[in-house]
Amino acid sequence: MELCDLRPAEGSRKTRKRVGRGPGSGKGKTSGRGMNGQKSRAGGGKSNGFEGGQTPLARRLPKLPGFTNFNRVEYLPVNVKRLDAKFEAGDVVDGESLKAKGIIKHADALVKVLGDGEITKPLTVKVDKVSASAKAKIEAAGGKVEEPC
Repeated sequence: MELCDLRPAEGSRKTRKRVGRGPGSGKGKTSGRGMNGQKSRAGGGKSNGFEGGQTPLARRLPKLPGFTNFNRVEYLPVNVKRLDAKFEAGDVVDGESLKAKGIIKHADALVKVLGDGEITKPLTVKVDKVSASAKAKIEAAGGKVEEPC
């Protein structure tokens, strides 16, 4: 076998359709586009989203209101009733301990303690933010809230 004997597999290569090359070619005159009409013209056809002349859905719907503040800081909310259920008296509540207890997924996430529920154990809270009601409940239970909150 020589290099010149190599041929592609049968049926693996198709010849290009050459249109507009006379009546004998089978694709002459109208080049397989039929008679007149939108699709027979060069560049003809409907664009994406065309709805037959009706105003398209993308133009019927309003633009979204408002804007997105790219300086927004998101805090993960944790209520005091959750702290009361998961922690023992005298524990320190911070990112690492919240992650260890399964309350948050990442230890470096920003956390805000909110005042929903009651707390009966004295805890030391060291998170990013604490609401005023949560701070009052923690201190009433004998705990303390430390900075940076």
